[in-house]
Amino acid sequence: MSLRDADTEKITLRLPARYLKALDFLVQVDDFPSRSEAVRAAIRDFVYARVELVTEKLKKMQDAERTLAEAESFKREYLNE
Repeated sequence: MSLRDADTEKITLRLPARYLKALDFLVQVDDFPSRSEAVRAAIRDFVYARVELVTEKLKKMQDAERTLAEAESFKREYLNE
């Protein structure tokens, strides 16, 4: 099954000329077989990195909320509030 047969959608993308030139250079030196493959790789890498970043942010927020709840509990128990 080729990528065209897979569950994909076509999009239109506008890029600054300098990005397109760099993209074409990568294709010409055989780093990627096509512009489409280069863009797919870039988006895949971006998505994975952002998912990891967002997951870490959520974990930090949960840790902070837990710490605040523990502080409130401590205040009620030991400071008679």
